[in-house]
Amino acid sequence: MQAQQPSQPAPTQLTTAGQGPQPSSSPTKDGKSEKQPSGSERRRAAKLFLEASKLFAKEQFEEAMRGFEHAAALDPSNANYALAATLARSHAVTALIQTAAKDRMRGDAAAARAALAQALELDPRNIQATEHVHELGDDALKGQSTPLYEQTVSTAGEQVQLLPAGGVHSFHLHTDQRQAIQQVFKAYGLEATVDDSVRPTQIRLDADEANFEQAMRAVNLLTNSFYVPLDAHRVLVARDTPDNRQQFMHLDFETIYLPGLAATELTDMGTLAKNVFEVPQLLVEQAKGTLTVRAPEKTLDALNATIRELLDGRNQVMLEVRLIQLAHTSQRNTGIQPPQSVSAFNVYAEEQSILNANQSLVQQIISSGLAAPGDTLAILGILLASGQVSSSLFSNGIALFGGGLTQSALSPGAVTANLNLNSSDSRELDQMQLRLGDGEKSTMRLGTRYPIQTSSFSSLSGSVPNIPGLTGAGSSSSLSSLLSQLGGSVPNVPQVEYQDLGLTLSATPKVMRNNDVALTIEMKINALAGTSINGNPILNNRAYSGVVTLRQGEGVVVVSDLDKQQSRAISGVPGISEIPGLNDVTSKDAQKSYSTLLIVMTPHVIRGTQSAGHSPMMRVERETAGR
Repeated sequence: MQAQQPSQPAPTQLTTAGQGPQPSSSPTKDGKSEKQPSGSERRRAAKLFLEASKLFAKEQFEEAMRGFEHAAALDPSNANYALAATLARSHAVTALIQTAAKDRMRGDAAAARAALAQALELDPRNIQATEHVHELGDDALKGQSTPLYEQTVSTAGEQVQLLPAGGVHSFHLHTDQRQAIQQVFKAYGLEATVDDSVRPTQIRLDADEANFEQAMRAVNLLTNSFYVPLDAHRVLVARDTPDNRQQFMHLDFETIYLPGLAATELTDMGTLAKNVFEVPQLLVEQAKGTLTVRAPEKTLDALNATIRELLDGRNQVMLEVRLIQLAHTSQRNTGIQPPQSVSAFNVYAEEQSILNANQSLVQQIISSGLAAPGDTLAILGILLASGQVSSSLFSNGIALFGGGLTQSALSPGAVTANLNLNSSDSRELDQMQLRLGDGEKSTMRLGTRYPIQTSSFSSLSGSVPNIPGLTGAGSSSSLSSLLSQLGGSVPNVPQVEYQDLGLTLSATPKVMRNNDVALTIEMKINALAGTSINGNPILNNRAYSGVVTLRQGEGVVVVSDLDKQQSRAISGVPGISEIPGLNDVTSKDAQKSYSTLLIVMTPHVIRGTQSAGHSPMMRVERETAGR
């Protein structure tokens, strides 16, 4: 199996933009004119841009960045050169981060630190490079102390350590299995006791300059046996069968601490230890987050190494979430509202009505010489001007027609001119960063918790009342009065359930092999509908769910219209207000409101997929003969 390396970012094709005529000078920030590049400098800058574009296509990003920057320095008027330099710098930093990730997986912390330092030198504000530097610091701290999953409880006694003699030996044996085993162990200064399960079958062993581990591996494969240390210089050899291993192998006791894992993940770890590593005794404690196992030493070492790789090699994603809410409310009332009513009356009758109602004032005006006795119009004007008499017919003006006693007048209603505008805009921004493991679900809630009464509980008082007909003599009327008394004094305890109102957003990232992120999105919006049934409010629900695959650094936008209302009212004269052109003069009352929610989610892979590998294979030939 070949280890899969993280993919490099795809090069982006860069093209030169056409350049139009440039002015001879341009003002700077200080107000002074800046000298424009000459024709030779522009040609030199275009040539450097083309050369740098070729380097960019070959994924030589740092050299391309320097070429773009040189071109931008020669011709500052062309904005494409500066943009290309920024793009090349971004690709160069990404490539250095991926190189640092590879070095970190190989255990070369110095090379990883150097690559990250170079990336931060190119872009000091890069979030991913800073995060990888923090991870290197975490690795250094882990190296100073024993990880939790490697800590074990104290043992009852020390493990038996076998002390074979050093050096290498050569073997050319053609004998039975029992004698061959004893001779090989004796060569290294050890005494071997062979169990009866090892048959005296003829074998041939040829090995040159083999150390103890190599010789034991060859003997175990040829004789299908295993050995168990009894003390520092003695071993017990038996045939390799499940029953013999369970009978003779020493079992070590270890407690592996796995904090932070979910219940299902901890159960999966126990299933892995039991089915794959064949651990004979296993105990999973969900409350403590521990895995207690009892197995041979080599099995425990392999199990610890596997758990370490599973925990350290887990992908991690930094999910950046931005919630943007836009709200707009507008109310416009413009135009002229014509009179809605017109009053018609007889002028002579209206004058006589006003004069007859104010005879005392009329006599005062005549006696003071302000008006002649027969001048009714003068007397009426003095009464209206003094404010002592008022009439709605004369407040808005009149139109006279006719003559004599039949003279009449028309009094229109008030004319209203409207010129009113109310407009409001609001923007709300919430930004969050979530660090999630591969396949880990996160849930964000924004809003309020609304109490809804689901039921009520009531009970009678603790004291036993005097019930007529039961505890004493009485009638039905007495029972009715007792029921009314108890009903007024019974306490009512409501049972309340809280409902989440607002936005509930869930996201689950899944890192692919090419470092793309498959993001599962679930969004739900709950709000009150404004009506209720039997006192319980009705809720409006909106839900959305989907899966989108993104490159790291790309964002996905989810847009939802929370509310949208629009109304229009026209006030005018029927018929005239419906004529095109004339209806613009009439009064219009237009109201418009809307609210929009934008959710932008951008995943950043801060710990990518780990490379896979396998141990080298070894071929052993065995020759057997009959007894």
